[in-house]
Amino acid sequence: MAHDHKHGDPLPETVLRVKSLESLLIEKGLVEAAALDALVDRYESKVGPKNGAKVVARAWVDPEFRKRLFSDATSAVAEFGFSGAQGEELIALENTDQVHNVVVCTLCSCYPWPVLGLPPVWYKSAPYRARVVREPRKVLEEFGTTLPDDTEVRVWDSTAETRYLVVPTRPSGSESLDEEALADLVSRDSMIGTKMAESPVKS
Repeated sequence: MAHDHKHGDPLPETVLRVKSLESLLIEKGLVEAAALDALVDRYESKVGPKNGAKVVARAWVDPEFRKRLFSDATSAVAEFGFSGAQGEELIALENTDQVHNVVVCTLCSCYPWPVLGLPPVWYKSAPYRARVVREPRKVLEEFGTTLPDDTEVRVWDSTAETRYLVVPTRPSGSESLDEEALADLVSRDSMIGTKMAESPVKS
């Protein structure tokens, strides 16, 4: 299962449809290209993975916030001002050495927009939605995530009512980093559960 589009490869059907719709709306004068760019930037940069990364970094350094996050993620995330559509009922899942959580939406593409932004194309694809339930370890390996045999893999199916945020295991060697630097180690994929948090760069 491919996770990245390479130049020269045919674009996925969903991407082609979106591009066609975008071109038509601009051509008819119904929207401006700059407005669309601003909307995409909002969900990719502001209402996106950077938001979730801040939440994870806080949970790594603040035990009281961590407790609130796993007790009531919707309220804990709202402390940052992150809320809104697709994030009304949020549940935080903790990855540990013993348990690894990964999220999917088997019926469509339910996704926590306030903390992760727009869902990636592969998250919405039929192969990911079907295979991660049947063979999660194999799918994770395709993302470059190989887990020990004794680590339990739990697959969580998002719904129209409930979305999930995976809190990845804090990487070793990050003990001296502040929250901002810790947030840089957290990727969108690690908050879906398909990857681990990045290891800090050794100086």
